[in-house]
Amino acid sequence: MSQVTRATRLLDAAGVAWRLHAYDYDAHAAAGGKGLHAAAVLGVPPGRVLKTLMTRVDAQAVCVVIPSDRQLLPKALAAAAGGRTARMMEPAEAERRTGYRIGGISPFAQQRPAPVWFEADALGEPGVFINAGQRGLLVELAPADAVRVLRARTARISHP
Repeated sequence: MSQVTRATRLLDAAGVAWRLHAYDYDAHAAAGGKGLHAAAVLGVPPGRVLKTLMTRVDAQAVCVVIPSDRQLLPKALAAAAGGRTARMMEPAEAERRTGYRIGGISPFAQQRPAPVWFEADALGEPGVFINAGQRGLLVELAPADAVRVLRARTARISHP
């Protein structure tokens, strides 16, 4: 596993302080459970491990970053983004668009960047863990730094 990814290079270029955390990726964890598995392995609260979801709001691609112990609220996302409907992107399309594999999709340094929406409640965490662009590799950083680098908008778009 490489310790250097497109995501970590972007964070370095932005002058962001970050720490890398590798863990044994479980390909058999349920889709929503991969972040929960990572949190358990790393011994951190699941609300600090954020998952990256690729969605569509109406026809526009949108990247969403929410805590791993929460579910996306499509109506809240659509309203925040000024659209009518929101839905998950098909996995193959998400991989083509981001240049990352499912389970390793990072919001940082995607091949075809999309606007990013970040769960507002995550801003209160002392540090968050976000996929670094490989399965089993997370980058820990201040949530405000993540929002700044991603030029993300924040809203309450998920629920426990």
